[in-house]
Amino acid sequence: MTQETLQPTPSPTAAYVEISTEKRPARERRILASVIIPQPVEKVWEVITDYERLSDFIPSLTSSKLIPNSDGRIRLEQIGAQCFLKVKFCARVVLDMTENFPHEVGFSMREGDFNQFEGAWQLEPTEGGLTRLSYDLFVKPPRAMPVKLIEHHIRNNLTNNLLAIHKRSLELAGS
Repeated sequence: MTQETLQPTPSPTAAYVEISTEKRPARERRILASVIIPQPVEKVWEVITDYERLSDFIPSLTSSKLIPNSDGRIRLEQIGAQCFLKVKFCARVVLDMTENFPHEVGFSMREGDFNQFEGAWQLEPTEGGLTRLSYDLFVKPPRAMPVKLIEHHIRNNLTNNLLAIHKRSLELAGS
């Protein structure tokens, strides 16, 4: 398992993302990341479950829309975009979301550009009214996508996503 902590310049509101990758059989990866957010669990929950506004502040997410369905489930279509080697790459997933307030938001790909894309956001209260927000992803790209490249970009995007959620949580707390 590869693990690193990515740290921006220290400040009173600095965020430190811990991220690790586990290589699993058949091109599957498990990517775990977490950040401490100086807000209560309920406030962080509001940010991560505001599904249709996620693309407003998560940098690589170009679209996030709720999709009506007859199952009565929370179904979400997300499109992410990023440039690799001057080529724009887009990936689409339709996720079934499972909310367990205030501890976990699970997701499972119903359709999309990966062979597997499932996991959960986990929220854990810590001392002092802080929240540890963790993201646990199992991903398996199709054969046409180089697994090392996808792993690298997901790790970078996930770090930026957690930092964006940290920032958004602080912004909403100040408004």
